[in-house]
Amino acid sequence: MFFCTFATKLDIMEEKKSQTTYKKALKERILDTAMVAFSQKGVKAVKMDDIAQALSISKRTLYELYDNKELLLFEGVAKYKAIKEREVQQILAESPNVMDMVLKLYRQKIMELKMTSPLFYADIERYPRVVEFLQKDKEVSHKLFLEFLQRGVKENYFSKDLDYELISQIFSVLTNYVFTSQLYTKHSLRHIFYNMVFVTLRGICTQKGIEILDRSLSSESE
Repeated sequence: MFFCTFATKLDIMEEKKSQTTYKKALKERILDTAMVAFSQKGVKAVKMDDIAQALSISKRTLYELYDNKELLLFEGVAKYKAIKEREVQQILAESPNVMDMVLKLYRQKIMELKMTSPLFYADIERYPRVVEFLQKDKEVSHKLFLEFLQRGVKENYFSKDLDYELISQIFSVLTNYVFTSQLYTKHSLRHIFYNMVFVTLRGICTQKGIEILDRSLSSESE
């Protein structure tokens, strides 16, 4: 009797473990599918029904794991940010200097913009929890950006006579303006980003930095 009861408990534990593993895997599939759809079509255009149909699961199953679109978007954005942070840290570790780093990050961002609809960036402003999360992330990014600029000064790629705190704030304001003014309806985000980054960079570079940047600009346009 004892062994039968013990075996039954083991079966129940294994079943619960299997269900937990399945749900975890399904949540990951839902997140990945939703974020691809959001980035391609914008958040507003994608319905929860669309996500369920894409995964061939019931709407009920979807709502058991994510009871609203904002939660789904929030977890998707948080996952994406965590992945990008690891990628950036790897680039930081592997780059021999600031100019190599910024060019790698630039190419990475261009690939992201090519795969993302401007509607996605506009739509996330509708979701307070996501906006709050991104605002906190901006504070962390601001600190890292300043450290990056200071490293550039030490390596003699960036001018030492500039106010980099102010420059960082100006760049942030410009980025916000692109979306609040819907500038992306007149120009592609790739074109906007290219001009913002390289005009700003060229303005802060020393001659040493400009030479590397100009070589890169030449190869990017080929």
